[in-house]
Amino acid sequence: MSVQISPQPTEEEAVAITAALEFVLRSVAVAATEQSDKPKWRFSGRWWAQPSIARRPRPWT
Repeated sequence: MSVQISPQPTEEEAVAITAALEFVLRSVAVAATEQSDKPKWRFSGRWWAQPSIARRPRPWT
């Protein structure tokens, strides 16, 4: 990967910019691999997860 920085930074600035970019790119890669296929919160067991017919009040109650 090639990055053009303008105006030309000093050697110390270039090292700091490179380190910051590597840190950010590494953090993004780690976050992408930590995501699982299963959501952390599910709708199962919630009243709105049942079909609408099942949620209707019964005439005998």
